[in-house]
Amino acid sequence: QVQLAESGGGLVQAGGSLRLSCAASGRTFSRYHMGWFRQAPGTEREFVAAMSWSDGSINYADPVKGRFTVSIDNAKNTLPLQMNSLTPEDTAVYYCAAKSGSYTRNFNSYDYWGQGTQVTVSS
Repeated sequence: QVQLAESGGGLVQAGGSLRLSCAASGRTFSRYHMGWFRQAPGTEREFVAAMSWSDGSINYADPVKGRFTVSIDNAKNTLPLQMNSLTPEDTAVYYCAAKSGSYTRNFNSYDYWGQGTQVTVSS
């Protein structure tokens, strides 16, 4: 059974940094795309970044380009998300997700989800 577990959320001041991590278990993810999404209260779940476990290709949403960095740690089977220069607009619950096959930003296409971790950025 696939399990995804996020960690690393918390409260940070604007301009600060946080590092989230997603621990993946339950199967071999070599043919999977891994994604980070976020959802603020009253809004739809929003694509943040995605990375292919097979070829390492990466895609970012425009609001986070240049500030967020996603990677894959094959040894630990984790998906870190380094977030720098945080602003209050980054406040949301952040989710890790996985899907087989090709890349997409559509959250409806992802098969597996973690429980989410809260990120709050104060002004």
